[in-house]
Amino acid sequence: MIIEFLRRHKSVAILLGLLRVYIGYTWFMAGLGKITGGQFDTAGFLQGALAKTTGEQATVQAWWGTFLEHVALPNIEMFNVLVPWGELLVGLGLLLGCFTKTAVFFGMAMNFSYMFSGATSTNPQLVLLSIFILISATNAGRYGVDGVISPLIKDKLTTNKVKSMQDIA
Repeated sequence: MIIEFLRRHKSVAILLGLLRVYIGYTWFMAGLGKITGGQFDTAGFLQGALAKTTGEQATVQAWWGTFLEHVALPNIEMFNVLVPWGELLVGLGLLLGCFTKTAVFFGMAMNFSYMFSGATSTNPQLVLLSIFILISATNAGRYGVDGVISPLIKDKLTTNKVKSMQDIA
């Protein structure tokens, strides 16, 4: 019932749009700051997270430390590009309401990556707010690029389906 409310009502789409823009702005500015702020290097953050996997009160789980040690750190140059550009593009997608569900999904993946690495900051808040956008399906992008593109894609798919059915008959 609540999910249908989030997915169908136009008044909720306005609130979801505002929420989407807030989250998008947060991601966009984080990515822009990293891209324009000079040489971005995530090695120190990852090494700090790796250090938190040991000790009496480890705050980073060992399995995540294994990922950091064997995947992230050996490929640090790739992560130094992916992190800021990923943040910027997730933010842009959410600001424009373009591929909203995809953008919010990858934003949540980054939030969880940061939390797995022991950083809290605004990540739990962004995950919680992002859940509403993810659940709302296309309603969060109704007043954005998705709202323009989705009906066109739906019409095209319907037209192709009708043509396919006519070809079968």
